Amino acid sequence: MWVMDPSCAVSFRNLVAAACGSFLLLVLFAAPAMAAPRSELWPRWSVHDPASNAVIDHADWTRLLRLYTRASDDGVVRFDYAGLAARDRAALDAYVARLAALPVSTLNRGEQQAYWINLYNALTVQVVLDHYPVSSILRIGISPGLFAVGPWGRKLVTIEGEEVSLDDIEHRILRPIWKDPRIHYAVNCASIGCPDLIDTAYTAARMETLLEANAVAYVNHPRGVAVRGGSVIASSIYDWFQEDFGGSVTGVLAHLRKYARPDLARELQHALDIDDYDYDWSLNDIAEQ
Repeated sequence: MWVMDPSCAVSFRNLVAAACGSFLLLVLFAAPAMAAPRSELWPRWSVHDPASNAVIDHADWTRLLRLYTRASDDGVVRFDYAGLAARDRAALDAYVARLAALPVSTLNRGEQQAYWINLYNALTVQVVLDHYPVSSILRIGISPGLFAVGPWGRKLVTIEGEEVSLDDIEHRILRPIWKDPRIHYAVNCASIGCPDLIDTAYTAARMETLLEANAVAYVNHPRGVAVRGGSVIASSIYDWFQEDFGGSVTGVLAHLRKYARPDLARELQHALDIDDYDYDWSLNDIAEQ
């Protein structure tokens, strides 16, 4: 029978712990790239009322966004998590609670789209604040499952009797119902690499204008796409969710050219491939700029 020397046992345990820690860290930062959720409809939320004239008031959310979002020198809009006043945290919580209490299934499609986008973004800010200070949303490990990362899988709110997560909103409601790649420019994951959390709430009346503006802004910022030495470097969003951008690299490039301003459009004109993808998971925090 082989018996390990106690001092060796301690060293072995330390080695295993270090290896496990390194593995978990690898999983933490690699998992979102390896296993982006697919678009799969949750039929429960396909119900709507085309005849509804109800309009949701998102003024409280717009007020908070205008108070606490700021464009930094690098062109990225950041949120002042540390500076949020207690009364405004209460206002955020009240806004989320008010949305959760609404009968969203009775709204028309336009109002529903604005509802879900605003709720997603408000919940994201809320969950970051619940765990602040934190360097990345990936480190908010509250999703169920051994290898789950971030907060996206946790049921955060109850709507019409159903518990709903951020993943549910994005991948089981917004993406499959609207089938619009510009959804990715609207929902914000509290990261530098993500499209900006803009300073106004989405509304049905302004949806098209805002989605188009967001697409132009992100594609023409280096974190969206950049051409360096003839190589095309794009956001990992276009890799993770390629199915939403035409289902191929060719489709992604066509999308990028559609929204590229003249200088970038010329650089992309003859591109046949995307050479690399990149994404910065650092928190979109004013305190970290």
